[in-house]
Amino acid sequence: MFARLPVQCGEPFGFAGLWETWKPPEGEEIKSCAIITTEANELLKDVHDRMPVILPRGREDLWLDPDAELAHLLRLLKPYDSAEMEYYPVSRAVNSPSHNAADCIVPI
Repeated sequence: MFARLPVQCGEPFGFAGLWETWKPPEGEEIKSCAIITTEANELLKDVHDRMPVILPRGREDLWLDPDAELAHLLRLLKPYDSAEMEYYPVSRAVNSPSHNAADCIVPI
């Protein structure tokens, strides 16, 4: 298992995603969300053919702007630059949702 993180490790970064709140005719309100994926960059393509869309630093506000032009948003939906990422092995503990600890991303 490998960690794939922007180089600014330790700092927050944003994924492109969508969320919705809706109420089906027969039930309670449902809140749902999804992370948008794109083709894998050069660093990740040997691991998987898809990767989350990681927003470039400083473009998070554009993604969250409800008045943003669609063309500007679509330009963000591309693979993150491989040169801006690190790749290193991590513990298999990362595979278990019950193991939610910082050691999941410590290099081994």
